[in-house]
Amino acid sequence: MRATYTLSDGLTLGVEHIWPLAALPVAVAVLAYVVFRSERGSRSASARSRRLLFASRVLVATLLVVGAMGPYTVQTRETPGEPSVTLLTDESASMDVYADTRESLVADIEATGVPVTTTTVGSEDASRLGDGLAANVQENGTVVVLSDGQVTDGRSLAVAGENARQLNATVSAVELIPRRREAAVSVAGPETVSSGVPSRFVVSVDGVRLPEESTVEVAIDGEVVATKTVGENGTAAVTHTFDDLGSHRVTATLESEDVFERNDVFYKSVRVVEKPDVLYVSARSYPFENFLRSLYDVTTADSVPADLSGYSTVVVQDSPAARFGNVSSLQEHVIEGGGLVVVGGDNAYENGGYGESPVASMLPVSVGNATGGTTNIVLLIDVSGSAEQGMAIQKSVALDVLDQLGDENRVGVVAFNFRAFRVAELAPLAENRATVGEQIRRLTSGGATDISVGLQGADELLGQREGTIILLSDGQDRLDRAAAVSNQLGREGTRVVSVGAGRKVNERTLREIAAESGGSYFAATETNRLRLLFGGGSRRFQGDKLTIVTRDTFITSGVELTANPGQANRVTVKPGADYQVATADGTPAIASWRFGLGRVVSITAYGNDGTLDGLLERPDSLVLTKSVNYAIGDPARTQTGVTSIGDARVGRETSLVYRGETRPEAPGVRFRQVAEDRYRGEFTPAEAGYGSVVDAEYAANYPVEYGTFGQSESLTSLVEETDGRLFAPDEGAEIARLARQQSTRIRTVRDSWSWVFLLAALLLFVTEVIARRVQVYRGRTTLESGLP
Repeated sequence: MRATYTLSDGLTLGVEHIWPLAALPVAVAVLAYVVFRSERGSRSASARSRRLLFASRVLVATLLVVGAMGPYTVQTRETPGEPSVTLLTDESASMDVYADTRESLVADIEATGVPVTTTTVGSEDASRLGDGLAANVQENGTVVVLSDGQVTDGRSLAVAGENARQLNATVSAVELIPRRREAAVSVAGPETVSSGVPSRFVVSVDGVRLPEESTVEVAIDGEVVATKTVGENGTAAVTHTFDDLGSHRVTATLESEDVFERNDVFYKSVRVVEKPDVLYVSARSYPFENFLRSLYDVTTADSVPADLSGYSTVVVQDSPAARFGNVSSLQEHVIEGGGLVVVGGDNAYENGGYGESPVASMLPVSVGNATGGTTNIVLLIDVSGSAEQGMAIQKSVALDVLDQLGDENRVGVVAFNFRAFRVAELAPLAENRATVGEQIRRLTSGGATDISVGLQGADELLGQREGTIILLSDGQDRLDRAAAVSNQLGREGTRVVSVGAGRKVNERTLREIAAESGGSYFAATETNRLRLLFGGGSRRFQGDKLTIVTRDTFITSGVELTANPGQANRVTVKPGADYQVATADGTPAIASWRFGLGRVVSITAYGNDGTLDGLLERPDSLVLTKSVNYAIGDPARTQTGVTSIGDARVGRETSLVYRGETRPEAPGVRFRQVAEDRYRGEFTPAEAGYGSVVDAEYAANYPVEYGTFGQSESLTSLVEETDGRLFAPDEGAEIARLARQQSTRIRTVRDSWSWVFLLAALLLFVTEVIARRVQVYRGRTTLESGLP
């Protein structure tokens, strides 16, 4: 049994064992008996001599007992080190918008007597800050970053930050303020489109110190088709219909007086193919047929034929399962890469016997009660240090999410930082709602962030049960490991739904984590839409029009919904499917998924007259167009030659896919076979503009370095997570002071003192024996004991 006592800050006394104290009274009693026992005869020591001998022997016994108890002290001591600063400087192009403070900063630091080691982590077209951090951080060390944090090559800051946390290293940074204007234009849109079908392109202007409005001129094949005014870090949409087949050029030119000219022009190559052939199957004539004819080459039929080889997709509207036709041929068509759109009505889904037919397996919905049944849900709440400042927000959002979940669900709670903590077991929410809410309110924050560990902890709570993990986090963590865990969960039937909560939310990370499992991302202000997924009968969603459930998918991006069809088939969205749109009362309206190599869309909302009602009118009609286009997939998937070329950047390797019977050849391109009649090649563009490879045109644009400006929030988050500091460019003395603090090591020293007490006992005993022998030698006593 050990005992300790703290005397002051930094000094603790203690003993390893208490039991030797029990021997001290016994030793004292024995000594008293031996020393003071009565002796016969006149030759006996005086009472004074006996008392002195007894005191000496008791002191020896006490020292021996204390020595046997194992006394020790624990002290903390500061050891001054040799301070130094490792300064990582970014000399890539994006740093040209800031004042060059490197030399003055180094001079200020060295003026205090602290040496500086400077390492360059970026140059011209690329910033490799992540690689630089990984190479320079040392255990318990400190690095200072002079960079905007815009990593355009090498490992990410998230990966480098994880390495720094494992080494207990501190990353600080110099806060930079842009001094010069810089703007970059870019264009996003489809690479392959169909002739005669409107195509939408989004023009973006990003940068620093931008004016309130910028002017962008958009030209197609050299002819200006639009001049757009774009707000600060904003976007503008351009819609164009291509009639001629082949390659076309979309070029956006920004009018700007800034540092660089090369990012004022963006090139995009678009391949126009023939209108897809669509088979429309229905026993009646509906307006949706004419809508399809305006966009595609449409063939009509009363039922699905045996031969579907010529069709990109099949659209079936309001048909009972018994009148579908050749379902086996339809299944084969979808499995091999074709599309299928099934539109509801009074004769479809639950009214058409879909639940008992072979059609059911292909659909992303199950026929039945739209309110759903019991779902196993784990609320996974981030309580790490990165979420600490926004912990009140985290709790508020978590409680709001809890309020959206229906009583039918079984809900548990797991909190996490770099470890997972089980807060509440899975239990019916109807009986435990108040208890779960109180447990959420009691959560405290602290520690590093590891979302992957949290996901694993939530999965352990689910056990062998399939379910949903609702992740509430700011997303300030490395993506790769969390995405890998989420992907595995998705394959096992568990979906991750992420909710951005906190002061600084990394939406990109949270979106990708959710997407890996087939889940969705919601902002903190959108949690009411969770009722569409998990509200059940006790917490039904109520609105006044169609509602987008999952934003920014192929089907829902850029869509505005105003219609409110009066009817909807009773279906539930299957696990693993994408819940795209809901009706005003929360019933599924549009859902989609992949089936084999193909894509299937269920449209279950319809009007009182059996038509698609307001969905056929603008702006709602766009969601129908995008639903059919999603099912079609790649319009050129059956063609030969180069079928796709990735976004090309100057100086960066770009991949292309070629379909054909023989391996193609092209200067500067390495081809390898990846499947039957399919080859993949890589090449590196040397300059921006339009080029050609294997008779296919591509567009190459400025390096990524010239499109990312402004100090990255990822760098700020890394500084916070590693307990670093943000310094102003003129705070060299403060950086030196931090270096001195970091170089001072505080050590805990434990000293054992048993040997001191044992040695003192031995010296006292020997001294006392020698003293008595001297008394006999000098004749001062005639007793053999040496006592007078």
